[in-house]
Amino acid sequence: MNHKSDSWQSIMYYVYILESLTDITKHYTGFTTNLKKRFIKHNNGEVPHSSKYKPWKIITYTAFESEYKARSFEKYLKSHSGRAFAQKHF
Repeated sequence: MNHKSDSWQSIMYYVYILESLTDITKHYTGFTTNLKKRFIKHNNGEVPHSSKYKPWKIITYTAFESEYKARSFEKYLKSHSGRAFAQKHF
Protein backbone atom coordinates (compact mmCIF):
# COMPACT_ATOMS: atom_id res chain seq x y z
CA MET A 1 0.00 0.00 0.00
CA ASN A 2 1.36 3.38 -0.99
CA HIS A 3 0.47 5.76 1.85
CA LYS A 4 1.28 8.89 -0.14
CA SER A 5 -1.36 8.19 -2.77
CA ASP A 6 -3.90 7.13 -0.12
CA SER A 7 -3.48 10.24 2.04
CA TRP A 8 -6.17 12.18 0.14
CA GLN A 9 -8.71 9.65 1.42
CA SER A 10 -8.16 10.46 5.09
CA ILE A 11 -10.94 12.08 7.07
CA MET A 12 -10.77 15.84 7.08
CA TYR A 13 -12.32 18.08 9.72
CA TYR A 14 -13.79 21.39 8.58
CA VAL A 15 -14.39 24.62 10.46
CA TYR A 16 -16.60 26.98 8.53
CA ILE A 17 -18.27 30.36 8.75
CA LEU A 18 -21.63 31.04 7.15
CA GLU A 19 -23.29 34.38 6.46
CA SER A 20 -27.05 34.77 6.25
CA LEU A 21 -28.38 35.94 2.89
CA THR A 22 -31.41 37.49 4.63
CA ASP A 23 -29.42 39.36 7.31
CA ILE A 24 -25.72 39.90 6.54
CA THR A 25 -25.07 40.74 10.20
CA LYS A 26 -25.80 37.10 11.14
CA HIS A 27 -23.01 34.54 11.00
CA TYR A 28 -22.71 30.93 12.05
CA THR A 29 -19.47 29.12 12.87
CA GLY A 30 -19.43 25.35 12.85
CA PHE A 31 -17.50 22.10 12.62
CA THR A 32 -18.12 19.05 10.41
CA THR A 33 -16.50 16.17 8.56
CA ASN A 34 -18.81 16.62 5.56
CA LEU A 35 -19.03 20.27 4.57
CA LYS A 36 -21.36 19.83 1.60
CA LYS A 37 -23.90 17.76 3.57
CA ARG A 38 -23.76 20.11 6.56
CA PHE A 39 -24.24 23.19 4.34
CA ILE A 40 -27.33 21.61 2.78
CA LYS A 41 -28.71 20.92 6.28
CA HIS A 42 -28.24 24.57 7.25
CA ASN A 43 -30.10 25.76 4.17
CA ASN A 44 -32.89 23.20 4.62
CA GLY A 45 -33.52 24.50 8.15
CA GLU A 46 -32.39 21.24 9.77
CA VAL A 47 -29.95 22.95 12.17
CA PRO A 48 -31.91 24.64 14.98
CA HIS A 49 -29.31 27.35 15.72
CA SER A 50 -29.17 28.53 12.11
CA SER A 51 -32.65 27.85 10.74
CA LYS A 52 -34.05 31.31 11.54
CA TYR A 53 -31.64 33.11 9.21
CA LYS A 54 -31.51 30.77 6.20
CA PRO A 55 -30.49 30.72 3.42
CA TRP A 56 -26.76 30.87 4.06
CA LYS A 57 -23.62 31.24 2.02
CA ILE A 58 -20.19 29.96 2.97
CA ILE A 59 -17.80 32.80 3.78
CA THR A 60 -14.78 30.60 4.46
CA TYR A 61 -13.76 27.16 5.62
CA THR A 62 -10.55 25.55 6.79
CA ALA A 63 -9.73 21.86 6.55
CA PHE A 64 -7.74 20.08 9.24
CA GLU A 65 -6.31 16.57 9.46
CA SER A 66 -6.61 16.74 13.25
CA GLU A 67 -10.02 16.79 14.94
CA TYR A 68 -8.45 18.34 18.02
CA LYS A 69 -6.97 21.25 16.01
CA ALA A 70 -10.24 21.78 14.15
CA ARG A 71 -12.31 21.88 17.33
CA SER A 72 -9.76 24.20 18.95
CA PHE A 73 -9.97 26.57 15.98
CA GLU A 74 -13.78 26.49 16.06
CA LYS A 75 -13.70 27.31 19.77
CA TYR A 76 -11.30 30.19 19.10
CA LEU A 77 -13.51 31.60 16.31
CA LYS A 78 -16.47 31.58 18.71
CA SER A 79 -14.51 33.57 21.31
CA HIS A 80 -14.49 37.37 21.45
CA SER A 81 -11.02 37.66 19.93
CA GLY A 82 -11.81 34.95 17.36
CA ARG A 83 -14.93 36.80 16.20
CA ALA A 84 -12.84 39.96 15.81
CA PHE A 85 -10.24 38.00 13.84
CA ALA A 86 -12.90 36.51 11.56
CA GLN A 87 -14.57 39.88 11.00
CA LYS A 88 -11.24 41.45 10.03
CA HIS A 89 -9.94 38.62 7.83
CA PHE A 90 -13.04 37.00 6.35
